[in-house]
Amino acid sequence: MPRSVYRRSIPGDGAGLTRSRRIASMAALCALSLAVCTSAVNERTEDPTTAGPVPPARAAVGLAPCMISGGLDAQMSEGVPTPAGYSSATGTVRALTLMVDFPDAHGEGDAMDRYAEFFPQTQDWFRTSSYGRLDYRADAPVKRWLRMPKDFDEYGIERGAPFDPSYRGLVEDIVDEADADVDFRRYDLLNILVTPNAGPSALDTVLSVTFAANTEAPVADGVPVSHASFVYSRQDDGSGSYGRTGYRVLPHENAHVFGLPDLYTHDGGGAAGHWDIMSEDWGANNDLLGWHKWKLGWLDAGQVSCAARSDSTSDHVLTPLARAGGPKLVVLPLDEDSSYAVEVRTQEGNDELVCRPGVLVYRVEAGVETGQGPVTVHDHRRDSGGCTHAPNVHAELSDATLTPGDTFTDRDNGIRLRVLAKGPGDTYRLRVTRD
Repeated sequence: MPRSVYRRSIPGDGAGLTRSRRIASMAALCALSLAVCTSAVNERTEDPTTAGPVPPARAAVGLAPCMISGGLDAQMSEGVPTPAGYSSATGTVRALTLMVDFPDAHGEGDAMDRYAEFFPQTQDWFRTSSYGRLDYRADAPVKRWLRMPKDFDEYGIERGAPFDPSYRGLVEDIVDEADADVDFRRYDLLNILVTPNAGPSALDTVLSVTFAANTEAPVADGVPVSHASFVYSRQDDGSGSYGRTGYRVLPHENAHVFGLPDLYTHDGGGAAGHWDIMSEDWGANNDLLGWHKWKLGWLDAGQVSCAARSDSTSDHVLTPLARAGGPKLVVLPLDEDSSYAVEVRTQEGNDELVCRPGVLVYRVEAGVETGQGPVTVHDHRRDSGGCTHAPNVHAELSDATLTPGDTFTDRDNGIRLRVLAKGPGDTYRLRVTRD
């Protein structure tokens, strides 16, 4: 059965490169996985099949009520554990990286200069986010531009282009050009860094896309090229930060290979803001949510508390998500498909723009598909305008956190969470009451 195409792209409107337009331009990206669709239409298909090792989210007795599933229909579900078919996100992951150009778009400068736009920053990002549990090893065995046999336009790479025939032809040509120098069996995923002058500017149409768990991919050296991330033009907003932040599109794309969905919607990053790289990967650096770290196997069972019992009150202490060790996540399940998650975010690690450190509360819905808003951050200071003016950041949610004395209440579900105090080392103590 054909697979789906989700990509971050939106036609330019010719009205100027405003900040709001750039955020909106991210709204159509997802990953290629398990059905045929465009960024505007989703069609359900078969379940993913095993295509590699998938570490289960570390579970223990008592956490089972918090491991929401979302059924089998949602593409790239937020359910825990991640379904089989995606790449492992723990241990050593080997990333084959190739630089590609075309007869009508010759590579700009040295191919390894393009490589250096993403590495070693991408390895560093994953090492920091995973607390060292993901040993991401990038390799560029071909250090020149791989010239494709056809012009870029001939491949028909555009917004919503299906995998077959457009990408199938491109991947087959990439395999043919690289095969003499590459043993594809040695790698877990493939990164294609396209010369930035092929196709439109990312400010107009973001073509970057990922194929995840694609069991109908072309075969190279006897193995399917089932996990592949393509990066096209530079995500350069003109603020002068590209050298420091432009690589972040690749960790975002690679996280699809590990089974994580897009968190933004057609309205941009308004649901999860800058609290997760799967929501916003333009501009300042940001981390993954604690839910995603649990889902990927980067948190142990002892670091997650499941506050599932009704008619109960429980106290919890959380340490900052950016730091290794200590309790990180409190989960409050609502039903088999949805849950609240609670964590502490501070300005450290991959989070360089946390302007109001504190307790972040968000709702996770495992039955909501990638790109449709499966995570919604609770904005404790609604309509405040936020606490940052950094470019390409959804400012309204930047001050969403709770601090001592603040309370989150969901009357419909009988939930009340109160932040009691802040302790040494930016720890926070909170109390959860369930009716």
